[in-house]
Amino acid sequence: MRKFFQEIKADLKFKTAGPGQKLSEPSRAPKEKPKAEVAPKPRQAPTDEAQRAAAAALARLELKPKGKAPSSQEAIKNQVRKELMAEAAASEKGLSMEEKGQEEEGAAAPSVSGVYFICPLTGAIVRKDQREKQLREAIQAYYSVDPVAASIMEIHTFNRDRDKVRLCVETMAKYLDNIYLHPEEEKYRKIKLQNKVFQERISCLEGTHKFFQAVGFETKTLPVPGQGKNSWYATEEFYVLKEEMLSRLEELKDRKEQLQSSEPVRAQLHRQLTLFRPSPAAARFELPHDFFSLTADELRREQRLRTEAVEKASMLRTRAMREKEEQREMRKYNYTLLRVRFPDGYILQGTFYARESVSVLYNFVREALRDDWLPFELLGPGGLKLTDENLVFNECGLVPSALLSLAWDAAVMADVEAAEEQRSPLRPELLARAQSLS
Repeated sequence: MRKFFQEIKADLKFKTAGPGQKLSEPSRAPKEKPKAEVAPKPRQAPTDEAQRAAAAALARLELKPKGKAPSSQEAIKNQVRKELMAEAAASEKGLSMEEKGQEEEGAAAPSVSGVYFICPLTGAIVRKDQREKQLREAIQAYYSVDPVAASIMEIHTFNRDRDKVRLCVETMAKYLDNIYLHPEEEKYRKIKLQNKVFQERISCLEGTHKFFQAVGFETKTLPVPGQGKNSWYATEEFYVLKEEMLSRLEELKDRKEQLQSSEPVRAQLHRQLTLFRPSPAAARFELPHDFFSLTADELRREQRLRTEAVEKASMLRTRAMREKEEQREMRKYNYTLLRVRFPDGYILQGTFYARESVSVLYNFVREALRDDWLPFELLGPGGLKLTDENLVFNECGLVPSALLSLAWDAAVMADVEAAEEQRSPLRPELLARAQSLS
């Protein structure tokens, strides 16, 4: 190929046109052995006039009908010439041949751009990987509104070990109970920060110190009694309840109950409700990477499951065992993209957790209807009726994506159509925003 490339360059740059000379085969004079004492003359570039004549002759030859098919060598040269021209054109546009090919093919657009969540405190919609940052910023901002509530949110939301959180809350509630039940006892109004129980159960968790400060404790350095003859040198850091809080013990009790009854603040999955016009591409899904990303715990679980699968590969498995393994395989997906096709062809799309129940999908469809009382049933792939609304999506084979069909109750729809003019059962505002499914 390199030889052909060199010959083409020679053809384009150094050919001259003369009487009876073919441009496709450059003339070569018989080589003579140069004398030892005479140095060879350097090759001269053709003049401008010669180059113009060569170009004109080449154009005339290309216009003539060819009497015979080109040889394989000529075909390869032509192909190389085309590739060189295409590469030069691509270079002018700043694209490599590979990038140009990708543009021509065109990557399929994803069905959704990603998985999104709604912050319950601000209503902001953020991508999956930004939800914790958004929650932290929202809770931090809430300290200016209600510092006690904000610290409780922090305790329950950002400490992942639920057992530690439960033990922490129980211990903190005990501290507040002792103050409420024995307000005259000074010892209950002080909490030593270096106390082993406080350190192991409370101090190591996020948000706990902010809670004590918000409910009326302040930090004080106090002498520690019972340390022998040098006890006057010994001091410890304490949380001490402020004196004014003794007249607000009911408020302290309310804060304790609020701490015990609170739940983690979780970003809500954004359904990304979309209505598509009728399309034959309804069953084609292109999912982004968000649907397949696994946490560290899930990756470890996947490794364990694969090890078990290798061990069981040689075993004779029953149908029930195979189905169980298939369901377990489905559980590795966190989300699923579901589409419901209506009898008139319109397609309703939404994003769901893979472990949500079928009842959630029924409610999702009802919220899109103009009359949410209209009875209907959903049919999964293969026409299977989803009658058990307690089943979760990854148990029904509806992950990571699925196209379902909606069927109306025939008797009810006949009465509806007879009573009023026929119109779409979907909400008008949804129909106005309907998109084309590419």
